Amino acid sequence: MRGSLLSRRTEQRLRQLAISTVGSVKIKLLLFSCIAFTLILLLSRGSGFTGWTSSSAPSDRLHVPRKGYAIVMNTWKRYDLLKQSISHYSLCPGLQSIHIVWSEPDPPLDSLKKFLNHIVESNSGDGREVELAFDINKEDSLNNRFKEIKDLKTDAVFSIDDDVIFPCSSVELAFNVWQSAPDTMVGFVPRVHWVDESKGNNDYYTYGGWWSVWWTGTYSMVLSKAAFFHKKYFSVYTNEMPASIRDFVTKNRNCEDIAMSFVVANATGAPPIWVKAKIFEIGSTGISSLGGHSERRTHCVNRFVAEYGRMPLVSTSAKAVDSRNIWFW
Repeated sequence: MRGSLLSRRTEQRLRQLAISTVGSVKIKLLLFSCIAFTLILLLSRGSGFTGWTSSSAPSDRLHVPRKGYAIVMNTWKRYDLLKQSISHYSLCPGLQSIHIVWSEPDPPLDSLKKFLNHIVESNSGDGREVELAFDINKEDSLNNRFKEIKDLKTDAVFSIDDDVIFPCSSVELAFNVWQSAPDTMVGFVPRVHWVDESKGNNDYYTYGGWWSVWWTGTYSMVLSKAAFFHKKYFSVYTNEMPASIRDFVTKNRNCEDIAMSFVVANATGAPPIWVKAKIFEIGSTGISSLGGHSERRTHCVNRFVAEYGRMPLVSTSAKAVDSRNIWFW
């Protein structure tokens, strides 16, 4: 009996040991799987953590047609920012030309032109030849960024300020989105307007910034500081938009971006398209950080409505995202 009892106890201990060992192995396998999954996730989304530079190089993730886009970059006495922006965007695979809107009283220095041309030539790989040009203006006006450009070879224009950077993958995504709706504006910086009922009528509007877009989930403009649109709107802005609006922009040094949103919306009767992307602001704060900015922008909206005789802007809640880079969409 003792032998039999001892044998049973030994057998039970062996079973418990085996169960414990199997359980430990399962836990270790589960932990290993979790760690491996986390590493794969971090590596696949590494560009989001390392900034714009890691996603600057050309890639085959998005198909780029032969006829790409032109960058029209507004700048003003910020040469370090200009160099940094040109160095980055000249790497984008769909880029065909860069036009720098120059409104300073003195022409660009030869050393600056030489540096930028060298950067563009160095970054123009895979048989690309990116053209770099300075569009010199005699008058200092924000309207200069929307002047017609002679012999522009692309229909698509990417209007951008010199102090904002977007990864090339995001720019190429926005370009692809624009190709699906080439008459509208496609951009990265949404803004909104709404009827101000506190004024007692439906003819007064309020301008809302980013937090208004975030709170309401709607927008009706994408700012030209980072937006694609068709080159034909240069002509519409310069020759067909009421001259009083251009005069207002020159005098107040503000709201040329709202004016272009009015131009496109008036022509299409459709809302713009917001492309979600990470933005890297490399400059100091601009006029949007000054006191009374929202009030001045609200004044612009209502002034332009009066000039058009109606409100052409159309609100929407749709946005474009690259579903390959996010888990929930």
